[in-house]
Amino acid sequence: MPLEFKRFPDGESYIRFEDNVKGEDVIIVQTTSPPQNENLVQLFLIADNAKDLGAKSITAVVPYFAYARQDSRFRPGEALSVKTIVSLLKTCGISRIITVNSHNPAILKTLPIPIEDLSAISLLAQHFKKKGFEKAFSVSLGKKGMETAEEANKVLKGGCDYIPTQRDRLTGNVTIEKKTLPVKGRDAIIFDDIISSGGTMIKAVGWVKEQDANSVYAACIHPLLIGDTKEKILKAGADGVVGTDSIPSSVSEVSIAPLIAAVLKKRAVSA
Repeated sequence: MPLEFKRFPDGESYIRFEDNVKGEDVIIVQTTSPPQNENLVQLFLIADNAKDLGAKSITAVVPYFAYARQDSRFRPGEALSVKTIVSLLKTCGISRIITVNSHNPAILKTLPIPIEDLSAISLLAQHFKKKGFEKAFSVSLGKKGMETAEEANKVLKGGCDYIPTQRDRLTGNVTIEKKTLPVKGRDAIIFDDIISSGGTMIKAVGWVKEQDANSVYAACIHPLLIGDTKEKILKAGADGVVGTDSIPSSVSEVSIAPLIAAVLKKRAVSA
């Protein structure tokens, strides 16, 4: 559906539908990557407008879900931002959300809107397989991320493990445990959901390289890559950085469109 959009001189967003949405099942595909606040306001405006104009249902496809990383009160008094954002989306009329590789899928089940969390890890793994990295060793960050390594290994079939991590709740700094991995003379791929400042990935790449891996690649679903993060990862010893197009970037080599299209098609058929 055509959508008229413009930005006023003061930075505010203008939204107008060019087609009638009354009685329609509306699907909004909207990134909430940086600038997060602006993209979220646009999503609120689109959804609330569809509700006001009589849409039958409103589904939001949000591949990168801004504010989802603040999913717990790590310190007393902190705002639980993911809950706030989802509550606002519900108020605007959204009845279902589809996202990709949320930082903490468990928290999604506690929120006031059904949220379907898709995984694009296998798409990343398929990308590496096509590039000749079948039998590469799959590595994830943190024990909770072991499922990520296992999912990649189902495609690459080269074995998998995780590097233990620990985050300081006050400073946010992450340390890694220098766990021995069977990567000597082998290709290794470190998978993560998000690379933002890249601190953890940089340390992990350096440690895997130190264990004499033949090559090391950093792979993620959401390549935020703030500032010169990509260059720092490469300097740490990575042979490349690969991400999906959930966030457009210089490393967005893998499209998640087939994953989302398949889910929407399946729902349309079952409706």
